[in-house]
Amino acid sequence: MSRMLLLILGAIGATLVLLLINDERGMTLGMANDTFAQAAILGVWGVVLAAGFLRRGMRFGDVTRQLAIWLVILFGLVAGYQYRVELQEIASRITAGLIPSRPQTIISSDGAMAVTINKSNNGHFKADGVVNGKTVSFLVDTGASLVVLTMRDAEAVGFKPEDLSFTNPISTANGSAMAASIRLNEISIGGIVRRDIRASVAEDGKLDQSLLGMSFLSSLSGYTVRQDQLLLQN
Repeated sequence: MSRMLLLILGAIGATLVLLLINDERGMTLGMANDTFAQAAILGVWGVVLAAGFLRRGMRFGDVTRQLAIWLVILFGLVAGYQYRVELQEIASRITAGLIPSRPQTIISSDGAMAVTINKSNNGHFKADGVVNGKTVSFLVDTGASLVVLTMRDAEAVGFKPEDLSFTNPISTANGSAMAASIRLNEISIGGIVRRDIRASVAEDGKLDQSLLGMSFLSSLSGYTVRQDQLLLQN
């Protein structure tokens, strides 16, 4: 593969990465994303044209063929960027089918955000969330008044057992237990983020999986179950 081809592919890749990173902001390097994308495409196309015509020893037919190939590639990239929302939705549906606990974020045409969670094989809704920057696997439980962490998850997100005071009685699937009151700096499920959330930590060995309870769910504008899917509305 020639150096010129590597440079062109690198430029295209860098452009796509910048556009994806700045998609929500709408601006890239001081320009609107659409304007930046158009400028980048024209720039790459100009380099391809110049490289084709300036390269020695190439016949006109070879130059035309290579330009046609690059034109198809550029059109494909433009189409992929223009239909990025639809492509992201397709990718989300595929991911949800393969990994039911992976929350899928949906942005409607009016900018409203929602998160969907598919029912797992055992009939429960499980969601992978992020607590204080660490991934935690939750069981969605509307019967739990608070978000409840297992001791293992609590330690993973930064709480030390010796700093916890287990003075609050709770009921779990394993029976009664004592829990310690805590506050979570940040918890996110998909694109929904909440800060300073009341929670508790169950005694070690008393809870099999952390629970996503009402201290998080009640902060939402709504949540509904549609067949095998739970919809959380920001």
